[in-house]
Amino acid sequence: MRYEHRVTISNLHTVVPTPTPGPPETDETPSPECLDEVVCQWVWKLSDSVWFAEGSYWILIKPLRIILILLLAMSARWLVHRTIRRLVRTTSDAGVPTMLRPLRERIPTATAEPGEFVPERRRQRAEAIGSVLRSISTAFIYGIAVLMLLKEFSFELAPLLASAGIAGVALGFGAQSLVKDLLAGLFMLLEDQYGVGDNVDLGEATGVVEAVGLRVTTVRDGRGVLWYIRNGEIVRVGNKSQGWALVVVDLPIGFAGTEEAMAVLRTAAASVAVDPELEQSIVEPPEVLGIEQVTVEGTVIRTVVKTTAEGQFAVGRELRRRLAEALENSGITARIAAGRLYPGLPNRSESETGQGGAT
Repeated sequence: MRYEHRVTISNLHTVVPTPTPGPPETDETPSPECLDEVVCQWVWKLSDSVWFAEGSYWILIKPLRIILILLLAMSARWLVHRTIRRLVRTTSDAGVPTMLRPLRERIPTATAEPGEFVPERRRQRAEAIGSVLRSISTAFIYGIAVLMLLKEFSFELAPLLASAGIAGVALGFGAQSLVKDLLAGLFMLLEDQYGVGDNVDLGEATGVVEAVGLRVTTVRDGRGVLWYIRNGEIVRVGNKSQGWALVVVDLPIGFAGTEEAMAVLRTAAASVAVDPELEQSIVEPPEVLGIEQVTVEGTVIRTVVKTTAEGQFAVGRELRRRLAEALENSGITARIAAGRLYPGLPNRSESETGQGGAT
């Protein structure tokens, strides 16, 4: 008898392989403080990166703000400098309104056309003031920009400003003369007290101004010596080149008849006023005022003429020449010389009576 072993599998189960467990999935999001900002939300939506979204303030906003501050500072400086240059160019032009012109051009003169004034002095003055304004505006704008940049980098500005204030006070005490010179030079330029080419009297130095700076004024005197004068040391200024000038001529006539001498001088002075080469430099016709003083050598007659500042020397030389020639042609000069050579010459009554004079 054979026995067969039969196995019946009633339930056949399919074995499914179990996956290997990995790291758990995490749903990371930026912090609530970051999500409250618009830029963080925008970066998070675009990049889906937490670290980039949370660092967007330092990666994007900070550099953009720094660049914006620099661009605004440069733009403001360019606009201010452009405005200043335009003002300087307008001031140098001959078509400036009367109230904005320098003092010497606001005073009425005998010049036929106001535009005949040489604009070089006004141009140099305007350029000097423009240079100062540009420097001040640049320092002011860039100073504010630097403070804003320091604030962006989280610097405490209060201690810095306090230290700068203390340093400024110390520097001010140490450089008082320099600050005084700069302020004096600035006000001299603004008030147009003198300029290049003016004949000035500054006390120690008298001559023609060759250069005007914020700290030093350069004057060349009649002997050719070049003087460098600090603006803070200038106490008074006598300007012989602004407005009009008065030429005064005093001529001695001895003991000649005053009426005759004054008539001769009036004729000579009138000829100067009608001279084509000098009439544009004469503001008012010459005038013989009369006897100015009486000395032991006789009387002195004064003649005056009002001229422009530029023409005072030419008119004065020509007036003296013509007055001297008129006295010589009329014979008055010979009588003056004779009276000086023979002070004891007997007069007519003594010679007729036979009584001699002093020998």
